Amino acid sequence: MQKIGGLGLDFLIEAKEVNTTDVILIDCRFNLSDSSLGRQRYEEGHIPGAFYLDLEKDLSGLVSLHGGRHPLPDPKNFATCLARFGINKRSQVVIYDDSRMAFASRLWWMMKSLDYLPPRIINGGYRAWLDLGNTPETTLPLRISCAVPEVSIEFRNNCDIHMLRNFHSENLSLVDSRERARYLGIEEPIDPVAGHIPGAFNRPWVCVTDAHGKFLPKEVQSRHWGSIIQSDRIVVYCGSGVTACVNLLSLNILGRDDAILYSGSWSDWCSHL
Repeated sequence: MQKIGGLGLDFLIEAKEVNTTDVILIDCRFNLSDSSLGRQRYEEGHIPGAFYLDLEKDLSGLVSLHGGRHPLPDPKNFATCLARFGINKRSQVVIYDDSRMAFASRLWWMMKSLDYLPPRIINGGYRAWLDLGNTPETTLPLRISCAVPEVSIEFRNNCDIHMLRNFHSENLSLVDSRERARYLGIEEPIDPVAGHIPGAFNRPWVCVTDAHGKFLPKEVQSRHWGSIIQSDRIVVYCGSGVTACVNLLSLNILGRDDAILYSGSWSDWCSHL
């Protein structure tokens, strides 16, 4: 198997290797401070043939008092959404964003959790593809034949606040993926309460990629996790269950595909305080 800086290509693909005719392409660009910006940028230019999935409209469910800012959608609704673009559980899918894999990793985790063939994420995202001198497309692609929705009962390797509270603490590592200042409660730009879940370690999600949005070598990934990688159970969270998926991708690369997402994350936890 080819390697990228010591990483297997199971989950990543280099921009130069993307063949737009052999796969279903999904653009996942999004901006948390302006929810319309991702779609706008997609329409201004995207990889030829790429469809667009919106974090809040397609990759999240309805927001309520509890459950977090980006609760997971109903699996049936999500399967129906994917089927509209011809995606079934055996489809070859390539995805990308322009935010160090934050939103592409969310889609990667959701599909993998529901037993779809995990999509491959463009290493370095849309920028890496542009840097090759490629010309973006502005016309919207025609949808291919719809697939039959293949519904799973629930997302695997996922927990809610009640499950989290019932986990035995012995050899459990709870990981906060947010920036250090938010973890420490020094600042909180989004949620109404600052701080972190008691006992959580801090492993910021941005530390597994470089400034160009490419995954760092495997030995750097290992240092990022340290002894946590040896824990019997690893539960990862962030602000709303999105950027934590970048850390989950890192853990998968290191062989821990059993790590659990607390999908409601801090925005759910603090709603119960």
